[in-house]
Amino acid sequence: MVALSLPRPAHGPRPGPYDCGCRVRVLVHAVNRQRALTRLRNLGLRRVYLRGNTEPPTPDEITAVLHHPDGVVWRETPEDDTESWHPIRALMRPQIPPASAAGYRAAG
Repeated sequence: MVALSLPRPAHGPRPGPYDCGCRVRVLVHAVNRQRALTRLRNLGLRRVYLRGNTEPPTPDEITAVLHHPDGVVWRETPEDDTESWHPIRALMRPQIPPASAAGYRAAG
């Protein structure tokens, strides 16, 4: 189990609601640190490095990642216990600009 604090990835040219330069807490369930790093890089987080263990996972975080089917979860505010953990797909999903979504509905 590896816990990281990473900058939130950008979602293209238009800023989305979470593209604020914030950091997110990412938990990865893996056999070792190198496999955790490989899992994150395969998801598109290429500039992730594991240096030390300044913020080890808490027991609650370990429980969260062990009970998630993907084994990779994140949340925006690590200190806020009321925020739920999200699947990594939600972090990596590009935001659809409102203009494109409106044009798609009008054309359909």
